[in-house]
Amino acid sequence: MIRTDALDRLPVREAVPALLSALETQGTAVLCAPPGTGKTTLVPLALAGLAGYGGVGEGGDGGVPRRVVVAEPRRIAARAAARRMAWLLGEQPGESVGFTVRGERVVGRRTRVEVVTTGVLLQRLQRDQELAGVDAVVLDECHERHLDADTAAAFLLDVRGTLRPDLRLVAASATTDARGWAELMGGAPVIETAGTSHPVDVVWAPPPRVVRPAHGMRVDPAMLTHVASVVRRALAERTGDVLCFLPGVGEIARVAGQLADLTERSDTEVLQVHGRAPAGVQDAVLAGGSRRRVVLATSVAESSLTVPGVRVVVDSGLAREPRTDHARGLGSLTTVRASRAAARQRAGRAGREAPGAVYRCWSPAEHDRLPPFPTPEIKVAELTAFALQSAVWGDPDATGLALLDAPPAGAMAAARSVLTAIGAVDGAGRVTERGVRLARVGVHPRLGRALLDGAAEVGGRRAAEVVALLSEEPPREYGDDLAAVWRSARRGDDGYAARWRSEVRRLTAALDGAGPSTGAGTGRGAVSTGPGAGATGPEGPTGRGAVSTGRGAGPDDSPADDRDRAGGLVVALAFPERLAHGRGEGDYRMVSGTRAELGGGSALRGVPWLAVAVADRPAGAGHARVRLAAVVDEDVARRAAGSLRTEGEEVAWSEGDLIARRVERLGAVELTVRPLRDPDPGLVREALLQGLRREGLGLLRWDRDAFVLRQRLAFLHRTVGGDWPDVSDDALLARADEWLEPELGRARGRAQLARIDAGQALTRLLPWAGGEAARLDLLAPERIEVPSGSRIRVDYADPERPVLAVKLQEMFGLARTPEVAGVPLLVHLLSPAGRPAAVTADLASFWAEGYHAVRAELRGRYPKHPWPKDPAAAQPTRHTTARAGS
Repeated sequence: MIRTDALDRLPVREAVPALLSALETQGTAVLCAPPGTGKTTLVPLALAGLAGYGGVGEGGDGGVPRRVVVAEPRRIAARAAARRMAWLLGEQPGESVGFTVRGERVVGRRTRVEVVTTGVLLQRLQRDQELAGVDAVVLDECHERHLDADTAAAFLLDVRGTLRPDLRLVAASATTDARGWAELMGGAPVIETAGTSHPVDVVWAPPPRVVRPAHGMRVDPAMLTHVASVVRRALAERTGDVLCFLPGVGEIARVAGQLADLTERSDTEVLQVHGRAPAGVQDAVLAGGSRRRVVLATSVAESSLTVPGVRVVVDSGLAREPRTDHARGLGSLTTVRASRAAARQRAGRAGREAPGAVYRCWSPAEHDRLPPFPTPEIKVAELTAFALQSAVWGDPDATGLALLDAPPAGAMAAARSVLTAIGAVDGAGRVTERGVRLARVGVHPRLGRALLDGAAEVGGRRAAEVVALLSEEPPREYGDDLAAVWRSARRGDDGYAARWRSEVRRLTAALDGAGPSTGAGTGRGAVSTGPGAGATGPEGPTGRGAVSTGRGAGPDDSPADDRDRAGGLVVALAFPERLAHGRGEGDYRMVSGTRAELGGGSALRGVPWLAVAVADRPAGAGHARVRLAAVVDEDVARRAAGSLRTEGEEVAWSEGDLIARRVERLGAVELTVRPLRDPDPGLVREALLQGLRREGLGLLRWDRDAFVLRQRLAFLHRTVGGDWPDVSDDALLARADEWLEPELGRARGRAQLARIDAGQALTRLLPWAGGEAARLDLLAPERIEVPSGSRIRVDYADPERPVLAVKLQEMFGLARTPEVAGVPLLVHLLSPAGRPAAVTADLASFWAEGYHAVRAELRGRYPKHPWPKDPAAAQPTRHTTARAGS
């Protein structure tokens, strides 16, 4: 029996007529409805002609009613929405309303509304573009901007524009960029409905003391303690169940531990809801209970779910978003501040059934600084799966897809590189037959490659079991050794083990059906049959990286003691660039070049080779942290990452000298090294230049004459310019082939560099061609003659003002300051003992003014030297005399 009373209480019913009218006239619409209005449950029923509504496209060809597909971003939301709609109709799931999520399908012949995850919808679109028999699609919770949802919307809009103009499309959300979605959908009408009348009080509850901002995956324990205290406060101040939002499973477990006494001392029950929770636990939370409840949840509870009895929301204000380090090939989640849109969604959970309250663990000032919407996943996620979906669809660059945000060029380039390496696309980016098979497996392309190729090596069952381990990261308590995790999953009875077994069954079935494809129903892009397509592609079943012994995808009949090696091989096939070679206790170098570390208590420490399945990069660190890995040997590494193997001559400057060797590498990992007796001269020359750039020109032999010549040339380059060369380090290194040849060509290491006469080599840079080199001694003489007849060396250390250091008595009688290249010298006038007595660039002025003070100070100290009253007219001398002129 249809529960009309419950349906009539849903506020969205007032907007249904306008929505049906918009779809009939235009075919698309954007529905904006606040939480609790019934958009997820009533609207699909109305579109399908159930619950007393006429529906859209009712009674299509031959009077056969059409179906409505509802796409939800999460499995828990899909299952809950289907069960809620079935309850409203007085039925069980699988009758008029059913659902399909990965590993579970509850649909009957009478099903009119099917709720699916966006991932399932994408798979269905790739197999059947026309969505035969489907009259309308509702994309729910568009505001969350999940990548699968954005992709599905783009594909559906393409289908409407080319194949199915009659297909109705609704973008539905509680908080979204309605204008952006309306424009994307070709000017779709925006249908809005008012929310519930239940008010929600906002209580600002920032921490009493400063807590450290979230960093990477780390949340300050003081913040979690504060959240737990706010939950206790909410229980004391308000009635009803409490729904608390936290960023991840780890934080939920910590807060649950701090609230454990509630269950022991009172009738309050503490429950945990997240994507990894068993379906039974999720269903129990959504069914309500007799005891007062505290429900600790991740963002899965933001949308589409009504948790019965909730009157209070405690919001930590934190969320998790994906981040990708493309340079290191590592992805991870990072903790961020939730957006204002997410905060509204979370607060709305408190007012779905009655007036409520939200306790926000931040201040009003912080709230104003929050981003308005979540970061679109397409901007920050790893895009290999998206790139494969686009290629199968026939748009490898995704330039023709209707997307609110274009994919970043760097992320797409990295994705195409991976797809090319595993043979999913050809050199032009077109999907290959192998790429179609990988897309149909329903896992990340890397894992699809591991499943298909691994089955040929270790058997289909074992390949499916390992890939299932990789498709959802196991609980941390399982450890980081994949072999041990595998055993735990096989004998486990927890939620993860149950999901793992379900995924193994699905993958095994997908493997059995993943034979060669004819390309039918794979999207607009025809399957490429040109060079590089199909099984002949790189890393394909018969390509460079293939690993095959002829064993088919049959049952798991391998010996038990071979399981560890099988697991390592499958992981290596999925992530060949993450094969890692040990360099020390717990320290590894990945084939990609990234350094990786094992945890302190890991049983894998000391193993020579690892295939790293799960790794992340701690915030602020330059190395990876291994979360899950399998033991492999060098033979497996060579075979799984064969396309990354190189061998050749390497001549480089290392540890202060030239090293020449022949090296076999697997990416950045050295496999074998042999000394190279007769290295290529060009490589030697480049390595020597590398050494000079790294350690400086001091590797050459610089005697006094060489230093002086370089200083004189620097002075002329600055003062005269023209063809006089720049002799700075950078300039000399850039022209090394001009002034260091042929000596550089004959050198074979540091010792030979040290014998190169830098001064003699520098003369090659002089401007000989124009004859200007002959004027070197005229323009910048090494020495000049002073009035006493002495030839005094000029110091060119400062190219702006060369220095002449000379005894004062030798300059008597000279009124004009000496010059070089038109630049007056800075004259350091020395005492008879050779110490500076005065510095001047104007001798005439010094004789007239400064000399008399110097004479008064020094003539008593040096009585044997002349100190005439009129130095400008005195005879210069290098010798002592009587105190003449005193």
